Amino acid sequence: QVQLVESGGGLVQVGGSLRLSCAASGVTFITYTMGWFRQAPGKEREFVGRINWSSRITYGADSVKGRFTISRDNAKSMVYLQMNSLKPEDTAVYYCAAGRFRGVGGPLEYDYWGQGTQVTVSS
Repeated sequence: QVQLVESGGGLVQVGGSLRLSCAASGVTFITYTMGWFRQAPGKEREFVGRINWSSRITYGADSVKGRFTISRDNAKSMVYLQMNSLKPEDTAVYYCAAGRFRGVGGPLEYDYWGQGTQVTVSS
């Protein structure tokens, strides 16, 4: 049974930091690209970034570049999202997901999702 479990969310003041963790089980972790997404109330889900097996990172929204860092530990089947200089607009439920590219040159599709962890940034 595949499980992705996020943790580390909470309430933080503007300018503060949080480190989210995502523990994966039931998958061959190194074969998956791990992504982070977020969804704020009333908004569509937003791609934050992803990291492949060799820790090559692609960031999504320009608003997180330079403030958020994604990393992974393949030995522990863990992926992390370090969030610094947090802003009220970072308030959202954050999700991790595990995905694979469908063939050479094919799309990245996410097969598994965690339940999410709430991040609230207060001003």
